[in-house]
Amino acid sequence: MQVYLVGGAVRDRLLGRSGGDRDFVVVGATPEAMLAAGYKPVGKDFPVFLHPATGEEYALARTERKTAPGYHGFVFHADASVTLEDDLARRDFTINAIAQADDGRLIDPFDGAGDIERRVLRHVSPAFAEDPVRILRGARFLARFATWGFTIAPETLALMRAMVDAGEVDALVPERVWQEMKLALAEATPSAFLGLLRDCGALARLLPEVDALFGVPQRAEYHPEIDTGVHTQLVCDMAARLAPGNVRVGFAALVHDLGKALTPVDQLPKHLMHEHHGLAPVQAVCARYKLPNDIRDLALTACREHLNVHRLDELRPETVHDLIARCDGFRKPEVIAELALVCEADKRGRLGLQDSVYPQAAKLVALHRVALGVTVAQIDIVGLAGPQIGEALRKARIAAIRNALSAS
Repeated sequence: MQVYLVGGAVRDRLLGRSGGDRDFVVVGATPEAMLAAGYKPVGKDFPVFLHPATGEEYALARTERKTAPGYHGFVFHADASVTLEDDLARRDFTINAIAQADDGRLIDPFDGAGDIERRVLRHVSPAFAEDPVRILRGARFLARFATWGFTIAPETLALMRAMVDAGEVDALVPERVWQEMKLALAEATPSAFLGLLRDCGALARLLPEVDALFGVPQRAEYHPEIDTGVHTQLVCDMAARLAPGNVRVGFAALVHDLGKALTPVDQLPKHLMHEHHGLAPVQAVCARYKLPNDIRDLALTACREHLNVHRLDELRPETVHDLIARCDGFRKPEVIAELALVCEADKRGRLGLQDSVYPQAAKLVALHRVALGVTVAQIDIVGLAGPQIGEALRKARIAAIRNALSAS
């Protein structure tokens, strides 16, 4: 039995990155031998075991064969005769098909280390085309490694396009698409995820509402980048910078301007009422991918309210209060801080404006804090009942907002 460190742990070490999970492949062993050595089985589709002491994953070397469309249609074969090279050959990208022996020696039959040096994401073999999830994974890896200078190999992009043309991405189930999408939105450069999906044609299949934004012009005095799709990419990257790892903020940034794709041509480059026109397509995306309610709700809130937050300085105290209330900010205080982040990402996600100041974010959070500090216990409700108490609380909170504005 021989054990090798494989995949992301080896790749990241060669990149100088630390942390992350370690995965191992075991060559020359059987499930019975693993059980006898104290390993705990966890794999349903193929033999994967947890180390009895470290809890790390050890998988038997295996091969796979395509038997049906989509990403579920695979038969796996694992026994003591499967070699390390056989196992590495079934992996997606060369940079993930590197193994490391106990003595530190690399086993790299597909020159993954060379592609790391060249900063190229390249598929291992034509078998890549058998699994449409790999298109999403490739886009996600670019979202992670674009800042390191990685690009997609031309032949891999061509293969992805052929897969899309063959309808492979249409077989993806919503949960699997969302799993990869949310991971990509949490990476440093989500724009690269969108860019690769668009280049291979998958964006139009998976997120047609976002794909439709590309080529739609905006007013140059507000959007030097002009193109709404490019703006969306910049906003997603800014959201990742302002709220790293926050998928709610990242997704809201992605869909905040979907209404601009619905603007009549004779109104361009203006986008009147786009914040309201965008609600239906946001709902459609959320329903298609069965997104959690908290992600959907922030996305709808940001789509509807981002222009109001931009003009916060022009709003009366009553309007500020009602904005907070519409966002459910008194029941769910975290929503306001996240809305402020999305709006800041929108304002700074524009060509040449990435370092601009956006005081509305801090102002909204501060006014929300003031209003939230007013409770029923602090006001006189003697003789009031039902809706009267709610109205008295509203007036007290508006007064607190007005005082805060006067003092600023």
